[in-house]
Amino acid sequence: MKTWFITGTSRGFGRVWAEAALDRGDRVAAAVRDPSTLDDLSTTHGEQLLPLALDVTDRAAVIAAVARAVDTFGRLDVVVNNAGYGLFGMVEETTEQQARNQLETNFFGALWVTQAALPVLRAQGSGHILQVSSIGGIGAFPTLGLYNASKWALEGLSEALAAELAPLGPKVTIVEPGPYGTDWSGASAVYTQPIAAYEPVREARRAAAAARTPVDPAVTAGVVLQLVDAEEPPLRLFLGPYPYPIAEKLYHERLDTWQKWRWLAEQATTREPFPG
Repeated sequence: MKTWFITGTSRGFGRVWAEAALDRGDRVAAAVRDPSTLDDLSTTHGEQLLPLALDVTDRAAVIAAVARAVDTFGRLDVVVNNAGYGLFGMVEETTEQQARNQLETNFFGALWVTQAALPVLRAQGSGHILQVSSIGGIGAFPTLGLYNASKWALEGLSEALAAELAPLGPKVTIVEPGPYGTDWSGASAVYTQPIAAYEPVREARRAAAAARTPVDPAVTAGVVLQLVDAEEPPLRLFLGPYPYPIAEKLYHERLDTWQKWRWLAEQATTREPFPG
C-alpha cells in the first residue's frame, strides 16, 4: 500500500490518478481548492482519502498540508505535482499579472510542494516525485509562451533535483502528456486580450487543435500505477504516442542547428580580433 500526495485532484489527471490509487487500496492525500469536489470519493473510500483545501501558490499552506498528510498517514511514497492551468495568448499580449500567475501556479506551486515533501522522502530514503509537465515542456508553441516557460522551468528544476537525490534514494519522473481531454484548455484556462496582428497565428493554432481528437485521461491510470511501482523509474516519460514525432523532430532540428553553427561557436575560445 502506497501513500500519495496529489495536487489538482478535482478533475483531469489528478482525479483519474487519485481514483486509481484509491481503487487498488492505496491512501491519498488529495489537495484541491474546493474539497467538496471530492465528496463522492470520500463516501466511497472513507479514511483512505484525506481531502485537503489548498492553494499551491501559498507556500505556508503547502507546508502545512504536507505535514498534515504525514501526520495522518505516517509517510509519503508518491508526490504528484499536477496542479496547473493553461495561459493562452501571444507573448506580447500577456500582462504582468497573467505571467506571474502562470509561473506562481505551474512552477512555484510545484516547487513549494517538492520542498515540503523532500525532508520526509530523504528521511525515509525512498519515495517518488512525479512532476506533471507537457510536450510543451520540451518544445515551445505559438500562443503558449508563458505556459511553455512554466513547464521548461519545471523540467530544469526537476532534472537537477533528480541528480541531487540520486545518492539519497527518492526518485523523480517528469511526466510529459500529449493532448488529453482534461480541463486544461477548458474552464480553467486563461486567455489574453488579442492583438489583431496575430490573428493568422491564432487561427492556425485553432485549426490544428480542431483536427485532434482528445483522448480520455482515464487511459493513463494504469500507466501511472506501473510507473510508481517501478524500482528504477525513468527521469522522463511521455504519456501516449502523440509526443514522439514532435520530440524527435525538435531534437533533430536542434542538433542540426548546433552542428551547422559550430564553426562560429568554437571561435568563442580566444580573444582574437573579430573578422572584418
